[in-house]
Amino acid sequence: MATVTFFHAHPDDEAIATGGTMASLAEQGHRVVLVTATRGELGEVDDGFLDPEETLAARREVELADAARILGTARVAFLGYEDSGMEGEPSASRPGCFATADLDEAAGRLADLLAEEASDVLVVYDEHGGYGHPDHVQVHRVGMAAAERAGTPVVYMATMDRDFMREMRRRALEAELASEDELEGADTMGEPAVRITTEVDVTPWVATKRAAMAAHASQISEESFFLSMPEDVFAEVWGQEWFIRVRPEPVDLGDGAREPGLVLDRSGAVLGGGTSREGAAG
Repeated sequence: MATVTFFHAHPDDEAIATGGTMASLAEQGHRVVLVTATRGELGEVDDGFLDPEETLAARREVELADAARILGTARVAFLGYEDSGMEGEPSASRPGCFATADLDEAAGRLADLLAEEASDVLVVYDEHGGYGHPDHVQVHRVGMAAAERAGTPVVYMATMDRDFMREMRRRALEAELASEDELEGADTMGEPAVRITTEVDVTPWVATKRAAMAAHASQISEESFFLSMPEDVFAEVWGQEWFIRVRPEPVDLGDGAREPGLVLDRSGAVLGGGTSREGAAG
């Protein structure tokens, strides 16, 4: 069995981006470790949602613990930085936030966790963090440096299939399932289909993924775009998760084919995941 560490920026990112893969690996008996850079202190929440004297960071820590339990995660750890907020906001340049963290120091913290866990696999984000959030971009930088320092043999970047996202955006607008505002930026998320090496079919775990997303109630309400979808639409949109294998170097499977699961050791054999699907044309 392997130890797979998922490195995310904020609570709820794990459920949205990699929840199905985490649940599938845990069900197969692998040790799934979740490291979160921040506690999501700057997330938005409705007035009156929090209890008196309760902080959003404290609530999100509880929500993350619930989501991790649902996904079968063996350990949750925080890297200890503060939420940076969105790109261009003053919060993203203040001392103490993750976006301004010293790269060497932050990578050292994560490398220590990787070494402690003897992690076989590290999952980070793609180079622009999926959609450009400063903390997500920093997850990529810190994660790649930490993997190098710790000698982690297998590294993946979690991403989204941009071609798929554009098609889902078109269909959602056509069916009036969402507004332009709700889908803002969807057509630039992730990476072009031709870059994606791995597509995990997580439909057997889509209900688990939805429950983990719902555990983050401060950020994802039942009335949100995410959870208000009909079950069949939710399964179509969230029933696959995408990755780019960094190392070991992926083998070209030909004809746009993608690995159906994560490689869990340096041999390059695909040991985890679901059913293979053919990649879209780029």
